[in-house]
Amino acid sequence: MRVYGNSKMLSLLGLGVASGLPLFLVQRNLQAWLTKADVDLGVIGAFSLVSLPYSLKFLWAPLLDRLQLPFLGRRRGWLIVLQGLLLLSILGLSFLDPTGFGEGSTSCGAGDWLCSFMGKLGLVYRSPFFWGALGIAFFSASQDIVADAYRTEVLQPEEMGAGAAIFVLGYRFALVLTGGLAFAWAAQIPWSIVYQRLAPLMALGMVVTLLAPQEQALESSVAPKSIGWGFIEPLAEFIKRSGWWLILLFIMLYKVGDGVVGNMSVPFLLGENGLGAEETQIGIIQTVGLVSTILGTLVGGSGVSQMGINRSLWVFGLLQAVSNFSYALLAFLGNNLALIFVAINLENFCGGLGTSAFTAYLMSLCNRQFTGTQYALLSSLFAVSRDILVAPGGEIVKTIGWTNFFLGSVIISLPGLILLNWVAPWSNPQE
Repeated sequence: MRVYGNSKMLSLLGLGVASGLPLFLVQRNLQAWLTKADVDLGVIGAFSLVSLPYSLKFLWAPLLDRLQLPFLGRRRGWLIVLQGLLLLSILGLSFLDPTGFGEGSTSCGAGDWLCSFMGKLGLVYRSPFFWGALGIAFFSASQDIVADAYRTEVLQPEEMGAGAAIFVLGYRFALVLTGGLAFAWAAQIPWSIVYQRLAPLMALGMVVTLLAPQEQALESSVAPKSIGWGFIEPLAEFIKRSGWWLILLFIMLYKVGDGVVGNMSVPFLLGENGLGAEETQIGIIQTVGLVSTILGTLVGGSGVSQMGINRSLWVFGLLQAVSNFSYALLAFLGNNLALIFVAINLENFCGGLGTSAFTAYLMSLCNRQFTGTQYALLSSLFAVSRDILVAPGGEIVKTIGWTNFFLGSVIISLPGLILLNWVAPWSNPQE
């Protein structure tokens, strides 16, 4: 209680909220907004590419490390600027038209989902609404870079565990806010007004940043002296390892089935060609689902300590894939509130299990000399499956239907599980 009771923890709680707030605004909330605006399903699927900055943030992380603004120190200065930009960009998006995509190409043959997807992609890239959302994602990913660095530098070694837990608690609280309260509001008012209500919360993050204690100038956190040390050497060290390319392929594929469901779940639940559920119902269930994710993460962490990393990847990866059957059953049976509750919570709980094992695996891959850079690179590669590989989902749904789509999400989980034979064999539990 002494560790949790100091002023640093309150600051980290607030910064966790500020970091978590923009995430759903460019993911599930945005999908709901587009769905209620009757935007084409293929366009909604392509909109997952708006989260691309979360995958590529390692590219400009050295810049945020090397440059210091002339106020509030190296970390808090960037934090308050980025939070101000997030406030303005969220507010700005609320004034843009989510339906201004024009007409797509009609030259594609029946069932040619790839051709149709490329046409929808062209429409998305010409939309000011897409670029407005992309700006939010860019500033949000940049805030994550700085917040992670600040958290590392402000905490003493004995405070690290508590500080990380408090930050995640704030992050999850923000997801409850945007995943629950925002959906409840959207049942009464337009999504544009919901975004206008949420944008000022970033001002609270700015207040927290102003009041937060100054980070320590630790020797281990100084800016890289060269590009070679900051980027090339960590990458070179990794690719010297045996089977490195299989490891990278596994990182992209292990949670791709989970990502497919996450990308299209809101259009499925709310859309007229899906279940057509009410925002209020989904908001409440999504909130409970986030609690299930937290519970799954905690249970998964305990499981990793008992079984070891490798065996946890096998067990939790299988449960993560099988949980997608609940969505396939829901698509087959139709709108059933009890089954919606079960499907969302089961998928979130099993996704939390898989995340615990997968995060531990990524950490185990990092050379302690290059921990920060290698983890950023590996986690960015994982985000490819969430932001890029799942993008054609909308067009695929239009071709094969929701039931087959969710059954397919189980099938595409199998390559990642098969790769476990080489990257994390059961016979070597890594306890």
